[in-house]
Amino acid sequence: MTAFVLVSGMFTGTHVWEDTAARLTAAGAEAFPVALTGLDGPRGTAAAGTDLETHIADVLAAIDAAGGQGGGDIVLVGHDYGIHPALGAADRRAERIDRIVYLDSAMPRDGVPALAAVPDQSLRERLAGRAGAGGGAGAEEELPPPARDAWERWGSTAGLTDAALDRLTALAAPQPLGTLLQPLRLTGAVAGVPTTGVLCTGNGSSIEMVRMLVGFGGDPALRALVDPRVSFFELPTGHWPMLSCPDDLADVLLRAAAGEGHRLEPADAPAHLRPFLLDLPERPRERTENVDLYLPDADGPRPAVVFVHGGPVPADARPAPRDWPTLTGYAGYAADNGAVGAVVAHRLHDLADYDRAAADVADAVERVRADPRVDADRVALWFFSGGGLITADWLDAPPPWLRCLAATYPVLAPLPNWGMSGTRFHPVRVVAKAGDLPVVVTRVGLEMPEIAAGVEEFLAVAEECGARVEVIDVPHGHHGFETLDPTDESRDAVRRAMSAVLGHLRP
Repeated sequence: MTAFVLVSGMFTGTHVWEDTAARLTAAGAEAFPVALTGLDGPRGTAAAGTDLETHIADVLAAIDAAGGQGGGDIVLVGHDYGIHPALGAADRRAERIDRIVYLDSAMPRDGVPALAAVPDQSLRERLAGRAGAGGGAGAEEELPPPARDAWERWGSTAGLTDAALDRLTALAAPQPLGTLLQPLRLTGAVAGVPTTGVLCTGNGSSIEMVRMLVGFGGDPALRALVDPRVSFFELPTGHWPMLSCPDDLADVLLRAAAGEGHRLEPADAPAHLRPFLLDLPERPRERTENVDLYLPDADGPRPAVVFVHGGPVPADARPAPRDWPTLTGYAGYAADNGAVGAVVAHRLHDLADYDRAAADVADAVERVRADPRVDADRVALWFFSGGGLITADWLDAPPPWLRCLAATYPVLAPLPNWGMSGTRFHPVRVVAKAGDLPVVVTRVGLEMPEIAAGVEEFLAVAEECGARVEVIDVPHGHHGFETLDPTDESRDAVRRAMSAVLGHLRP
């Protein structure tokens, strides 16, 4: 008999597991929702000093109780913040745990507090200094639970009924700050336990996105996800699947316990490093600081197209984005067509890096415009993937020299689990200020749903406000189609997009 030990996330207690636990027991399994100190019972009942170790002890007690009732398989499920005490406990009972399920959660690391996984960036910044002090400061304080209309700051509420959201709010409890500030300590024993990731696509996670991140390389924790002991499932719902689709969640948990799930295959050549879809002559480049210039065979100042890669990409990813075939391909193609192609390297290594990445881009653009071989009054900016959020700065107040803004399979609205809804990096909200700036969007038909939703929202707002947006469709294209889908349809889309952009750079 399988025993599921269920660990809840921020502000929530055992009540969130009621329906899922009932379905698990109806299927012949056992379910042990863990009562975390301070999060179950009346509000504000956390004892002074409640911290992550307190919750690890709570999970250890549940594991011991589950093992003592039958000696069957134990599957430890951690949702959201709950994966931190779950992993801490599993590290001390590794021989007792048959599988760990990461339920729409981060991947905690030794020495890193749970605060690092909190989606609210402003809160992370405010408490970062206290977390760096080891979690002692503030351990007796609490973080108030969200109001009914503020849960979206902590995760997508997609799929929740009004009644479920009312109950979630009514039973929410303050989160003891010590549980977020105290670093997680792992010995490494838990590394050998099989794992399953359950990704909630409505909250911005998907298997395809994980595959893309793994392909970037540079992060050993991500590379480990191709281990055959690691499996994945997707649920088309928001961040609280135990409330929005308890039947589906129970089914997934039972299948995970049986060893089922999607597995990532190691790739000889990651998709983003495959050849560019156009056969172009090799063209030299000039590298100065964070800008690579691909120069046309022409005299006199020429228009320029500045290419901005996506992300976040790990800082130690090799090759770096400026050397990826897609970026070098587009820049060389621009040069073949008489424009200066400029590839910008920026420091978007984490979701908290958008400010500095945007500053890197702005500084690089000015240096490109200052180059005597560039016509400073005829410049286009072309953004890709996660770099699309940076377009907000340029849409909000387009300078007169910016003749066109292009975005290819862009992220145009922050994903729900990015915690960026309150930042300026939200192109949907500012496209109405773009005025007469021409915008060229390359839209792929096989886009990840969580990204496609933002693109459609952007286009709807653009149409409503009369923005000058041209859409280049690639109906059978994936995110990164230039190396994934070398088809005639894809080649035609690249040619049409380049033609549209260069058309706006004519004198």
